Amino acid sequence: MQQADVTEVSEVGRRADREAGTRTEAFQRLADQHLEASYRLAYAILGNAADAQDATHDAFVTAWRKWSTLRDLSAFESWFARILVNTCRNRLRRLFRTRPLDLSDELRATAGDAYRGSDDRALIEAALATLSADHRIVVALRFYRDLTVEEIARWLSLPAGTVKSRLHYALAHMGQAIDGADGEKPG
Repeated sequence: MQQADVTEVSEVGRRADREAGTRTEAFQRLADQHLEASYRLAYAILGNAADAQDATHDAFVTAWRKWSTLRDLSAFESWFARILVNTCRNRLRRLFRTRPLDLSDELRATAGDAYRGSDDRALIEAALATLSADHRIVVALRFYRDLTVEEIARWLSLPAGTVKSRLHYALAHMGQAIDGADGEKPG
């Protein structure tokens, strides 16, 4: 190898190192900016703090491994949200296959008390827990992330009609679960 070739190769190597360092810093900055919102979304989908932490961590690891596939850094939020949602979906499917059913939350929700307003959140969480992974995801994206149907469809690569259908059936199912947990309605 001649001297000019060695100089060219070393310059290319230095440029690649600088670009890699810049991309690493960009990932760290974006990950820091989206960590809290990502955890909240994972918690809304999974309904458990430990599972949400694990899913968020796993999603960031996956995102780091696939970081080179993201061409436009401005698309990070939707790109990462798809990774997080898929991670949560997979975790839900695994949990439903392996986790024994804990009825204590349902029993507490059905008991109710005179201070029904304080139980609303518990009723909603219990109803949300009865949904399938796909239904839970669209509800979380719509009401916890405040996305429109079109945005959800784009994030999940689904037709808008499918998202509307899932929302409709999920909310109907949750309504039935809450009505069943409430017992008698005040007249």
